[in-house]
Amino acid sequence: MVLVTAVRDYITRMLSDISGMKVLILDSQTVSIISVVFSQSELLQKEVFLVETIESGAKESMTHLKAVCFLRPTSENFQHLKKVLTNPRFGEYHLYFSNILKNSQIQILGDADEHEVVQQVQEFYADFLAIDPYHFTLNLSSNHVYMLPAVYDPSSMQQICDRMVQGISTIFLALKRRPAIRYQRTSEISRRLANELARLMYEEESHLFDFRRTEMSPLLLIIDRRDDPVTPLLNQWTYQAMVHELIGIRDNTVNIKEASKLDKAQQEVVLSSEQDSFFKANMHENFGDLGMNIKKMVDEFQQKAKSNQNIQTLEDMAKFVEHYPEYRKMHGNVSKHVTMVTEMSRIVDERKLMSVSQIEQDLACNNVGQAAAFEAVTNELNNDSMVEIDRLRLVMLYALRFEKENPQQLELLVNKLASRSASYKPGLVHTLLEQAGTDKRTGDLYGNRDLLNRARNMARGLKGIENVYTQHQPLLYQTIESIVKGRLRDVDYPFIGNHFQHGRPQDVVIFIIGGSTYEEARTVALQNASNNGTRVILGGSVVLNSAKFLSDLEEIHRLGRINTFQ
Repeated sequence: MVLVTAVRDYITRMLSDISGMKVLILDSQTVSIISVVFSQSELLQKEVFLVETIESGAKESMTHLKAVCFLRPTSENFQHLKKVLTNPRFGEYHLYFSNILKNSQIQILGDADEHEVVQQVQEFYADFLAIDPYHFTLNLSSNHVYMLPAVYDPSSMQQICDRMVQGISTIFLALKRRPAIRYQRTSEISRRLANELARLMYEEESHLFDFRRTEMSPLLLIIDRRDDPVTPLLNQWTYQAMVHELIGIRDNTVNIKEASKLDKAQQEVVLSSEQDSFFKANMHENFGDLGMNIKKMVDEFQQKAKSNQNIQTLEDMAKFVEHYPEYRKMHGNVSKHVTMVTEMSRIVDERKLMSVSQIEQDLACNNVGQAAAFEAVTNELNNDSMVEIDRLRLVMLYALRFEKENPQQLELLVNKLASRSASYKPGLVHTLLEQAGTDKRTGDLYGNRDLLNRARNMARGLKGIENVYTQHQPLLYQTIESIVKGRLRDVDYPFIGNHFQHGRPQDVVIFIIGGSTYEEARTVALQNASNNGTRVILGGSVVLNSAKFLSDLEEIHRLGRINTFQ
């Protein structure tokens, strides 16, 4: 059972079991959980008359309607529920919670339900955003906290850890499996999260996770974003990843504010692999192939439009009316994807990203020597048409790749960056190295430590790369390959407790503290499509693009400076 299907099944059961007109009451986070898997038209088909948030505090009484509440079991939501149940607006309340309830919370509901309007209370385990069938996120608001020492802000660290425990545990409750747990040894927060999840699954709530045993337990692997800082710094050239990098995707919605000559309806569009067949077929295609596929779609639409214009008989009109919803949907899809690609083409041309990206790929894929890399980056920094974020990313990629070689030249680049960028924060490049430099990383990021990886890189170089802009493979690719082949080293990724695993797991959930990327989600999708007997699910605290990764880094840099001066 994949993630989108799991959440859709919960929502369908929730809305189908209660007959008649309904009001759906959500909180600020369950709004997102539902919106990525269910469209508004689908909610209408389930007789949902109105959607409200529990925080809105609406006053109008509608006792003829039934309220279906889908909420996270937070203390804030229970405070809202107490007020709602003290003075109920609806005739019935059906309460569904996205996670495990505490006995004290059930007691609060019992005490507050003086009017006996609560008809049922259930736990439906969907405390995560299933943005794609094999990719989920938690949308953490303070994502930078994972880079802080635990002693810096213990309460914030605990809140982040609690939310990750809640989200990951419901993945396994939804899948009805209990995993063996491994974590990245060099990451303190990975170890802490792994221990807290093990305590929940094997001790505190062990009865909930006591599912039918299988020959091979699924694997949960918890890793730290700092082990691969390169992937979120790169420009992307496949559809979904490129949209997120250049425009931004939030809960499968894209806001194209800067695109010219757009009406308001076109400024916000949905990109969902479940609701859009063209996007599903092309989300992992590179930009060149995408352009050709969009042209085919436009040609098909024009043929359809031409045939619709040829209405001469009542029978022709009847056929047109019958197929009109499909025609309108096709029209909307064509318009949406043409707009998206047009806007991205404009940004690529404006920022000269093809030139920038070629140097990025050379730096990321170890295909260039230090002297040549220094010259290439220096030339780009001198280019007046470059925008500041592209200059910063290039210097950071150079710093990560050549951290131990000729530090004087790195300082020259950093100084040039500072002189060309009005907003550059001095020391930010060094903050990146402090957080994610070679001494802090577990994996073989550049494939130059391990003989097998060096041979693989040499073979790739000899065979040539079909597309120079998409030659990079995230470190996650190696990690998955090691899991599938049973080569993931216990010393680097130890198991928690006595729950060891021998052989190849059929199901693997990899959670990246600090955020996943759409490039990594593509790697997982291609792995699953290969049908090699192992299914991988990817999750993260947020979905990163370079802007988000840099903003998290800037916040750590700022906090570090404050701490220095105190």
